[in-house]
Amino acid sequence: MSIFEYNGSAVVAMVGKNCFAIASDRRLGVQLQTIATDFQRISKIHDRVFIGLSGLATDVQTLYQRLVFRHKLYQLREERDMKPETFASLVSAIIYEKRFGPYLCQPVIAGLGEDDKPFICTMDSIGAKELAKDFVVSGTASESLYGACEAMYKPDMEAEELFETISQALLSSVDRDCLSGWGGHVYVVTPTEIKERILKGRMD
Repeated sequence: MSIFEYNGSAVVAMVGKNCFAIASDRRLGVQLQTIATDFQRISKIHDRVFIGLSGLATDVQTLYQRLVFRHKLYQLREERDMKPETFASLVSAIIYEKRFGPYLCQPVIAGLGEDDKPFICTMDSIGAKELAKDFVVSGTASESLYGACEAMYKPDMEAEELFETISQALLSSVDRDCLSGWGGHVYVVTPTEIKERILKGRMD
């Protein structure tokens, strides 16, 4: 078993019309043993940028703390929030810095840029970015997430339809992966509001 699969994870971000959604599962496991069912993989950097981190749970928490620290320094110096593209470059640089002993996680970044244009990207454990215009996935359930998102995604969805689509994609995917699951966290972000919802899994 790969160290990336040790705790299990499923993270997906999807683009809508002037909005985006980011979702993750809630299971924290040690291989096939479930330790917690309320693990938080998605974090808010500021009101328009979110990051989801799949992979080894200890590195997820360490990397998140470093990113919050660097963003606060940026806010103090620049007196503004980072654009999603800038934040993605920061994440990539921080991860690449540690390439010889990498953080064992794969980030998914989602945000609203200028003119409320949604931005999503993912990267590997050494910071190689992969940009997309529809959806990005990472984690142990990524194969089934690709299939579900390919089947369900439509361009220019409104916030409610986007929530429904990403929720169904996540839940149907984690049912096909024994290392992730136990419901999910979903954030739908529009220019005016942030909606957070918790999905119940089959076991709840």
